[in-house]
Amino acid sequence: MSCQFGFSPGDAGSDHNVSTHADTARLLENIAEEVFDEEIGPKRLATFLESPGHLMVIAVCGKHVIGQVAAYIHCHPDQASDVYIDNLGVAPPFQRRGVARRLVDEVFAWGRTLGCHQVWLVTDTENHAARALYEGRGAAAEAVVMFSYKL
Repeated sequence: MSCQFGFSPGDAGSDHNVSTHADTARLLENIAEEVFDEEIGPKRLATFLESPGHLMVIAVCGKHVIGQVAAYIHCHPDQASDVYIDNLGVAPPFQRRGVARRLVDEVFAWGRTLGCHQVWLVTDTENHAARALYEGRGAAAEAVVMFSYKL
């Protein structure tokens, strides 16, 4: 079965644009296991899709969303903007079949069209599949310390 890729509103120039927020929400009613970390809340989805500089690319096989990547533009006052990949997920039966690579490639293309100078993300050190994907695209792991605050 061949997969199709759709883009959230605001993506410029894609051949597979999802034309409205309602189209995106409708597609996201039938999501395969492990594509997202948590259940999608309609208000959170609407906020994400309506926020400038946010992108969601989804991979669909049949009527099921089998992969997604969510990213946004990270603007700086003193340097070029960059793209942050916030979340990437592919249903287990579709892993190791090029879906994640294609999703990431679409984010790269989006960032280039907006003049961004880099794409960055964070993953767990034990997530070997993700690390292999990113390193296979030419990224090098960097030593960082992440801090997190509960609000």
